[in-house]
Amino acid sequence: MAKAENFLDLPLEEVLGDRFGRYSKYIIQERALPDARDGLKPVQRRILYAMNEEGNTYDKNFRKAAKTVGTVIGNYHPHGDSSVYEAMVRLSQDWKERSSLVEMHGNNGSLDGDPPAAMRYTEAKLSEIASEMLRDIGKETVDFIPNFDDTISEPVVLPARFPNLLINGSTGISAGYATDIPPHNLGEVIDAVVKRIDNPAVTVDELMQVMPGPDFPTGGIIQGADGIRNAYETGRGKVVIRGRTAVETIRGGREQLAIDEIPYDVNKATMVKKMDELRIDRKVEGITEVRDETDRTGLRIVVELKKGADSDGILNYLYKNTDLQVTYHFNMVAIHEKTPEQLSLPQILDAYIAHQKDVVTRQTVFDLNKANDRAHIVEGLIKAISILDDVIATIRASKDKKDAKKHIIANYDFSEKQAEAIVTLQLYRLTNTDISQLEEEAKTLAKQIQELETLLASDKKLLQHIKRDLKQIKRTFTDQRRTVIENEIDDLTFDIDVTVAKEDVVFSVTRDGYVKQTSTRSYNASNGEDPGMKDGDHLAGLLELNTTDHILLFTNKGKYIYIPVHELPDIRWKDLGQHISNFVSIDQDERIVQAIPVRAFTENQYLIFFTQNGMVKRSKLSLYKARRYSKALIALNLKNDDEVVSVQQTDGREHVFVATDTGFGLWYDESEISVVGQRAAGVKAIKLKENERVVSGQIFAEQEGPSIAVITQRGAVKRMRLREFDKFDRASRGQLMLRELKTKAHRLKGLYTVTGGETIYFRTSQDEIHHVDPLELTASSRYSNGSFVINSDNQGEVTEVWKEASYQKPFED
Repeated sequence: MAKAENFLDLPLEEVLGDRFGRYSKYIIQERALPDARDGLKPVQRRILYAMNEEGNTYDKNFRKAAKTVGTVIGNYHPHGDSSVYEAMVRLSQDWKERSSLVEMHGNNGSLDGDPPAAMRYTEAKLSEIASEMLRDIGKETVDFIPNFDDTISEPVVLPARFPNLLINGSTGISAGYATDIPPHNLGEVIDAVVKRIDNPAVTVDELMQVMPGPDFPTGGIIQGADGIRNAYETGRGKVVIRGRTAVETIRGGREQLAIDEIPYDVNKATMVKKMDELRIDRKVEGITEVRDETDRTGLRIVVELKKGADSDGILNYLYKNTDLQVTYHFNMVAIHEKTPEQLSLPQILDAYIAHQKDVVTRQTVFDLNKANDRAHIVEGLIKAISILDDVIATIRASKDKKDAKKHIIANYDFSEKQAEAIVTLQLYRLTNTDISQLEEEAKTLAKQIQELETLLASDKKLLQHIKRDLKQIKRTFTDQRRTVIENEIDDLTFDIDVTVAKEDVVFSVTRDGYVKQTSTRSYNASNGEDPGMKDGDHLAGLLELNTTDHILLFTNKGKYIYIPVHELPDIRWKDLGQHISNFVSIDQDERIVQAIPVRAFTENQYLIFFTQNGMVKRSKLSLYKARRYSKALIALNLKNDDEVVSVQQTDGREHVFVATDTGFGLWYDESEISVVGQRAAGVKAIKLKENERVVSGQIFAEQEGPSIAVITQRGAVKRMRLREFDKFDRASRGQLMLRELKTKAHRLKGLYTVTGGETIYFRTSQDEIHHVDPLELTASSRYSNGSFVINSDNQGEVTEVWKEASYQKPFED
C-alpha cells in the first residue's frame, strides 16, 4: 500500500525565499567565487586535486583530458562535463592565466575565441608550478570533507604555497556578487607578501613600490595609477588597458600601425573585424587595409594607412571605438571565512599569510609527530640490539608473533610500537654497521625534532620559514613583467579629418527649416536652378562647404542647432531637403533666421544677435561649439514675446546699423556692445517707443561704404548712401529714414546693406512674390519715401522681405 504524501501548507513567498537563499549560498560558496586563501573556485580546486591524486603531474606523461574530467565528475563535482572541461582548459590558457596551472597538448582554444578541441582529443597534466599549490597536501595541512556521496574525501582548500588569487586573478558572477581580480606578476606579489610579513602596518603606497599593479599575460599598457591605488585600498577601482602599438614606415612613404599586444580578455578576431568594419563603413578615413598577421612567432595586427593619413589621430580613434582600448573594473570579491567579501590588497595578503601560517603549522606538527614516532622506534631498535641475545631467546621461546611481542614488552619494557618493529626486524639489520646507522639516525632525528619544536614555538621563525619558501618559489618561477603601467590616462583626441572624408558639398537651408547637403555635381548639373522647396518657402542659406565643416542654424525663438556638415543627408539639388525636426525638436512656428558656417571656433570671431524688442547681444563664437547635437540649444535669453530678427558674424571691428518699423535707423560701432556669455539677454540696441519694433540689424565695414536699401509695407523701395547718416551712441533714437505722412504712413518691412549684385525679394498679402535690384535705383535722401514697385491697393501690402541667398564660398581653400 502506497504511503500517503504529507503536504505542508506554507506561504509561497517563504518557500521561494528559502529555496532561493539556499541556491544563492551554494553558487556563491561552491561555484562562482574564489577562495581568498588559494584563489581557486571549487571546480578548479577539484580538477587540480583529482589530477594530483591520479599522479597526473608535471614529471609524468600527458593523459587524456577526458579521463580527468570523468574522475572529477564521478568523485568530486557532479555537474556537466562541459563546465568541468571548460574550467580545465582555462587553467591551461596562457593568455588568460599568468601562471598556467595545467599543461595541455592539442587545441586548447585561442585568442580569437576559437573553442578547444573535444576532451577526447586533448591531453593534459599539472604544470610544474601547480605542484606548489598541492605540495604537502598529504601532511594534513588542510581540512578534508566528505565528497558529495560520502565515499571519499576532498580538500576544503589547497595548501597554495604561492598567492594564486593575485597571480592568476579570477572572474565570476554569482547571485548578488561578481568578482574581477586581475592577474599579477608572481615575483612582485611575493615581494608584496614578504613586505606585509615584515611590516603588518605597511601602506598600499608602500606595497605598490614592489607591486605597482596588474601584469596581464597579454601584456598591453595600463593607464591610471590612481585607479590601481583605489582598487588596492577599497577593492574597487577602474583603469584603462590599451594594446601596444607602433607606427612603421612602409613603401611609398606611407605608414602602418603595428599592434603586437592587445588588452587582456579581448577577442582578437572580433577586434580586427570591428576595425575592418570601421574602414568599410567609412567611419574612419585613411585606412586602406586591416590584416591579422599573427603566427607562431607571436601576435601581430597591421593597420595599413593611406599616404598622408594622420596616424596618431587614427590610432586614437581606434582606441576610442574598438577594443584596442578597454576599461578594466576591479571588483576584488572572494570567499573569506566562508563569506563573500570585497577585499583590499592588504586584506588579501593578510588572508594568504594567515593561511600559510596555518598550513606550515600543521605541516610542522605532522613532521614532528612523524619524527617523534621514528625516534621512538629507533630508540627501541638500538636498545634491542644491545640485548640482542636475550631478545632472540625470548622470541624463539614464544609461540607466535603476538606472543613474542607480549613477552618482549613484559620482559624488557618496550612499547607496543617498539615491539612491533623488533619482531619485524630483518636479520641483515643486526650488523655493527647498522647499529652505527641507527645511532646516526637517532642524532639526526633529535636535531630535526628540536628544529621543528623551535619552529612551532616561535611565530617569528614560522614567518621566516614562509618567507624563505616564497623566495625560493620566486627564484624558480618568476619572469619579467609584461604590462607597462602609466600614471595618467591619455585624452583621445583626433581631428574630424580622421572620421570624415574631405569633400566639397553644397549646403542649403530654407526659412522653414529644410536642410540638405548636395554634391557639387548635382548642383552644377541643375545650374543652381529649381532647388527643391515647398510653396511659400525660400532659401535662407546657400553655401559651398567641406564635409569637415560645421553649421550653426539660428532660429527666431533664440535657439540654435549645431550640425556637422557630414551628418546632413545627401539629397539631390532638385529634391526637397530633410526637415530640421528630424535632427532636433523645435516648435511648430519656429523658423530659421540665419545659417552661419564654421570651420574653426576661433577666439577672434563674434556673433551679434538683434531682437525685435530692441535688444542686441554680442558673444564669442567659440561659446557655441557644442559636444552633441541631439537638441536645440539656447543661443540667448529672450524675454516675454521677443524674437530674434537677425544674427551676424563679425571679427570684432565692424559697424552696426539697426532699423525700426517706424523708419528710424541707428549707426554705431560694434565696440559699444560689450561681450557677454552665451545665455545672456544682451543690452539695448536702439531706443524704441511703444508698439515700435526692430525689423533689421546689419553689420558692415565702414571702408566698404555700403548702400542701405529699404522696403515699406506699401511696396516703396529706396536706396540710401551711408554718408546720409551720422554715428550715434548705442541705445540712441537714431535718425529718420522715411518722410512722415499723416495718412497711410510708410512702415519699414525690411532693410539690408548692399554692395552689389544682391537681389531683394518680398511677398505681399496676396501671396505675390516680387524682387528688386537695389543698385538699379537712384540713391535717395533720408527724407524721401522712395519709389513704388507695386500697387499695394491692388496687389496687397508687403508682408515679408528677404535677401536672396546667393551662392557663397565662405572659406578659402
